[in-house]
Amino acid sequence: MTERRVVVVGYHAAELLDIACITTSLEMANFVRASPPYQVRVAAPGGGAFTCGTGLTLVAQEKLERVTGPLDSLIVSGGIGHAKAAADALIVGHVRRLARESRRVASVCTGASVLAAAGLLDGRRATTHWRWAPDLASRFPDVDVDADPIFIRDGNVCTAAGVTSALDLMLSFVEEDHGAAMARDVARNLVTYLQRPGNQAQMSMFTSAPAAADGLVRQVMDHVAAHLDEDLSAAALAAGAGVSERHLTRLFIQNVGEAPGKYVRRARTEAAAHLLTSTSLPMGAIAARCGFGTVETLRQAFVARYGVPPSRYRATQSHCADAG
Repeated sequence: MTERRVVVVGYHAAELLDIACITTSLEMANFVRASPPYQVRVAAPGGGAFTCGTGLTLVAQEKLERVTGPLDSLIVSGGIGHAKAAADALIVGHVRRLARESRRVASVCTGASVLAAAGLLDGRRATTHWRWAPDLASRFPDVDVDADPIFIRDGNVCTAAGVTSALDLMLSFVEEDHGAAMARDVARNLVTYLQRPGNQAQMSMFTSAPAAADGLVRQVMDHVAAHLDEDLSAAALAAGAGVSERHLTRLFIQNVGEAPGKYVRRARTEAAAHLLTSTSLPMGAIAARCGFGTVETLRQAFVARYGVPPSRYRATQSHCADAG
């Protein structure tokens, strides 16, 4: 193989950043001497110019109708025009055709709806942008939609979550194709994480908007975030809030969707994830700071939440790897 042929499918109102994350990542791999190199082409119905959802215009290098295999990778971008693209028989038909001639098939963000419309996600586990995951699950009941991970690989079909998760997916492709050292070089040149694990949550509970409408629940959540290393049992939280444990549990389930104990465990685990990626603190110090009694308790919570042990999680983060 002299080149790895990669076709990125665009369409009217596709997301420019989806496309750029793909093309720039793979071209950066070429810059650091990927062998064989990637030949990356953007294809769109009819070829020529198409307007992205941001209002900027891209010029496709290929007419989607004229692209033929074999391809190394077929990647469908997302964007606010994804629903119309998924309803377009021409786009869906050619994506289905080219998927049969591709070693690897992928989507970014809401591009998953196009793969689903082509029947390529039937019986598979897939992800998409968290905001659009319920819609995807409703429209395509044969797809096992999981809104949490950054990307999912099911066989030779990969789906990535919102927008910049395309970087993570492309770095995983580079590592698969050319090894971890090259993936690290690409990440360094892009000034980004080496690679977030695919099963890392799309949204952190500390950066997403508070879901709780109840003032008392918000007060308890704020207390949890500020006192992770203290006694955060349901009984202690209820006493601090001046309500019964049963009443607090009912309020949490109504407003947060889980009992206080599960929320605290999630808060501690995400705080540990942040410390793992932003500091060189030893594991024991992180466990203590986040309220885990032992390193083993931290490890168990981390595996349950992210599917990988904390040491592996830290190893995938470039700046932490550099620190220690």
